[in-house]
Amino acid sequence: MSNKLNGKVAVVTGASAGIGLAAAKRYAAEGAQVFITGRRQSELDKAVAEIGNGVIALQGDVANMDDLDRIYSAVKAQAGRIDVLFANAGFYELGKFGDISAEHFDKTFNVNVRGLLFTVQKALPLMPDGAAVIMTGPIASIKGFEAFSVYNASKAAVRSFARSWIVDLKPRNIRINVLSPGHTQTPGLDGLLNDDIKAMLAAGTPLNRIDTGDDMANAALFLAPPESSFISGIDLFVDGGYAQI
Repeated sequence: MSNKLNGKVAVVTGASAGIGLAAAKRYAAEGAQVFITGRRQSELDKAVAEIGNGVIALQGDVANMDDLDRIYSAVKAQAGRIDVLFANAGFYELGKFGDISAEHFDKTFNVNVRGLLFTVQKALPLMPDGAAVIMTGPIASIKGFEAFSVYNASKAAVRSFARSWIVDLKPRNIRINVLSPGHTQTPGLDGLLNDDIKAMLAAGTPLNRIDTGDDMANAALFLAPPESSFISGIDLFVDGGYAQI
């Protein structure tokens, strides 16, 4: 590795599996002091063993304000600042229009919108000028998928947040970008789609496959260090071209 993040402090939410885990591994391998969060301690323990490099796990739910305060208090005590925040924690479940419940709506928006907002806002006092924020906002923000209307809408909010926050944070030169994966091979996708459907999605992607964790980690690394210092407010699609056709 090239130690692109040597001396940096990174926080990755929702990092016990999937995209967050892949990004945390890459950040740690590139020299960052990495803190990861997740709701399940057992999964965090597995992630710590897999990541290594002195990663620190902080259990908590981003939809819980007390948990966020506790997480950031720990980061402050142990590292003093946050140079890179990858706000990746998210929630999804099917909810067909006509049968959507208030509980389904609240669970989705509490994590993907409310939780995201306060994940970033509560981190601001720990972020030096010029820090980087990356938020996960899949292609669902611009595509229509059956039984995913609430999830899709919650991810459209992520894109809107980025556009507004870069203006609010202009005096501090804090960069905020959205990383939008396509259909990514994660444990969550395995629970949602069978191999035949994944093969169909791969065939419908211009680059003839679905995303991997490494694809997303590469993009998350690009948006973090000085190489992307003049990139802010973008929605970077890492989907093999799926959302463009």
